[in-house]
Amino acid sequence: MSEKRVRNKLLKEMGARVRELRSEAGLTQTDLAERATLSPRFIAQIEAGQANASILRLAELSSALGQPLQELIPPPSDDGSIHAELWHLLSRCRQEDRQELRHWLRQRLEDPPPLFIALVGLRGAGKSTVGPRLAKRLKTQFIELDSLIEKAAGMSLGEIFAMHGEHYYRGLEQQALRDLLTSTRGGVVATGGSVVTDPENFGLIKQRCFTVWLHALPEEFMRRLHRQGDVRPMRGHPAAMDELKALLVRREPLYSEAHLTVKTTGKSPSKVVCEIIEARSA
Repeated sequence: MSEKRVRNKLLKEMGARVRELRSEAGLTQTDLAERATLSPRFIAQIEAGQANASILRLAELSSALGQPLQELIPPPSDDGSIHAELWHLLSRCRQEDRQELRHWLRQRLEDPPPLFIALVGLRGAGKSTVGPRLAKRLKTQFIELDSLIEKAAGMSLGEIFAMHGEHYYRGLEQQALRDLLTSTRGGVVATGGSVVTDPENFGLIKQRCFTVWLHALPEEFMRRLHRQGDVRPMRGHPAAMDELKALLVRREPLYSEAHLTVKTTGKSPSKVVCEIIEARSA
């Protein structure tokens, strides 16, 4: 096809498109001319495929029609490409169809939101044992929240509580949480055992993370602590088991607010990991 014929074909198809959009808008050629500050004669020439309009004139037309500029220039009728087919399909869609398609495309193409899994439970629940295994299976990082707090404060947890008290610790905990949730692309987070007692911090975790309560019987907690070499709960403290049971009674209603409860007593860490992954995928 000669260059002249290609040009004439393009102008006629563009003119037909302008006429179609004008008709859909309920405008006469005179109405459109007034909106675009162009002459009615020029509009008639455009629609007849006789005027080779500049890009600035086309921009004025698109603004007057309330349409993006690309809507005025259809792909050639003999263009069999996917882009051309999609253009023609979109031109026939209703506004609600386009909005639904836009939503679908955004979900399909945009980066997925960060995936955070927060493990909650008492000391000895298995957070530091299950967490690294779960992170490895999910190909993500394992983070201990208390380690971030210690790093930010430049001192151990014991020193933080001894020197500044719980209120100061909660402030550090919240800042560490916010930094973590906004600066990383996800991970498995082992939280402190008492995080559930702070409504604001626990609320932030529940809002941004898939929360998992690692549940265990009091006797199991004690066995695990002894296996880890931590004898502090029982040393010189015969009522430690009773206090542990009382602590569980107080905190269980809070821990139960987690998205998932996994009973870990008598289960291997691998079994617990599998249960979490299966529940998260369901």
